Amino acid sequence: MNNSLAKTIHDQDEDSCDCHSFYNINTPLREDAFDMTNNEKIDKITEHFHEIMHTLGLDLTDLSLKDTPKRVAKMYVNEIFKGLDQRNKPSISLFENNYNYEQILLERNITIYSYCEHHFVPIIGKAHIAYIPSKHVIGLSKLNRIAQYFAKRPQVQERLTEQIAHELKKILHTQDVAVVIEADHLCVSSRGIGDTSSDTITYHLGGKFKNESKKSELFNLINKK
Repeated sequence: MNNSLAKTIHDQDEDSCDCHSFYNINTPLREDAFDMTNNEKIDKITEHFHEIMHTLGLDLTDLSLKDTPKRVAKMYVNEIFKGLDQRNKPSISLFENNYNYEQILLERNITIYSYCEHHFVPIIGKAHIAYIPSKHVIGLSKLNRIAQYFAKRPQVQERLTEQIAHELKKILHTQDVAVVIEADHLCVSSRGIGDTSSDTITYHLGGKFKNESKKSELFNLINKK
């Protein structure tokens, strides 16, 4: 994150951001989303992706292509969209804050791989997650796991930011949570306008992080080399 970030978003807050695609914090799922088994989903997606490739004119008897529909289907269900299934939600344990630590705890540069729900192309970036402990702390790796769980689904960056923040507030029983995500959207760089130099920043500031001094401290820590 460059040093202009704090200045760029200094006058914004979590309620005033231009959330152009953010209507509901919940990922839009049908009620019957998990009636099919994973294997049944893989078989169905294989069939449909085979038809997509055939429609594009590809020769699916070619040795390099013949197994691609199945590979794509398994990747969708078991990997890049596995965050849709709540059974894959990471198990979280809390620990007593035995050191009575009361300052910002920040995990920077968590790698994010997600997929734009508008074009199904990658969103690649970094998440910075911070909280101010009260009675409990969370294992550092769990912050990564929570971020990646919500990233592993079709997303918009605004919703992803909010989902991570709200989940951590619920787990930690505190409003003092901040999430900042900066990401490149391939729907912008690899198609459409074809802009490879821009990135997108979203953030959620809760509790004490709404205070200007804490906000400034947070962004200074994120930018610190």
